[in-house]
Amino acid sequence: MELDLFAAEFAGLHGLHPTDVRALIHLLDAARADTPATPGWLGARLGVNSASTTALVDRLERLELVRRERDTHDRRRVRITVTDRAVTLGWSFFGPLINEMVASMRTFDEKDLATVRRFLLAMRDVAAAGRRNQRRGSAGG
Repeated sequence: MELDLFAAEFAGLHGLHPTDVRALIHLLDAARADTPATPGWLGARLGVNSASTTALVDRLERLELVRRERDTHDRRRVRITVTDRAVTLGWSFFGPLINEMVASMRTFDEKDLATVRRFLLAMRDVAAAGRRNQRRGSAGG
């Protein structure tokens, strides 16, 4: 919840919606992993339909935080990339927090971190399964 509140504060200060911030995080992660980010990919990550994804990308593009670019291998496909402005803006706000988190992590040994990692991944999987089950239950009711 604290990280969500932190992200919401960032969003509010910069005229963004919390989903915009989540989108930027996914796009930054994709860039670091050299994963092509298309509108369909982003919509799937955010759990929103194509019209909502288009509106979100339009908004981020107007704010000069992302660019649409033609895929060099398939000109029919559009890729979404974050701009240097987005990276700078994100680091100016989240950088100190990330640095503190990394420093705090250094107080844990590898065994501790492996346990924490296993716990967080298990909780993520339980929450994702609960969300899927909830959607199935509400779709049938």
